[in-house]
Amino acid sequence: MSDVHQRIDELVKSHRIVLFMKGTAQFPMCGFSGRAIQVLKACGAQGVTTVNVLEDDGIRQGIKDYANWPTIPQLYVDGEFVGGSDIMMEMFQSGELQPLVQGTQA
Repeated sequence: MSDVHQRIDELVKSHRIVLFMKGTAQFPMCGFSGRAIQVLKACGAQGVTTVNVLEDDGIRQGIKDYANWPTIPQLYVDGEFVGGSDIMMEMFQSGELQPLVQGTQA
């Protein structure tokens, strides 16, 4: 496992909710990352750890390989890859995302 994958693995496994995004929660640097933050807020997600991929080229590329997912943002909950902004939106609209991020799923 490369250094970058190890760093990503530690981030994903040491925080309950991790969003790899462009920019920060306060200042998203792309529309998809902004939408991902809005969806998490709408779900009442608490303690979201955000990772700004624009600050680290290794993570920016490495996260795509880590999940075998080509786009950013990427959401992880309880160490599992959930999806990007479109999947988050679909899960939010269907009601699947709220219990997942609130930790109340059965």
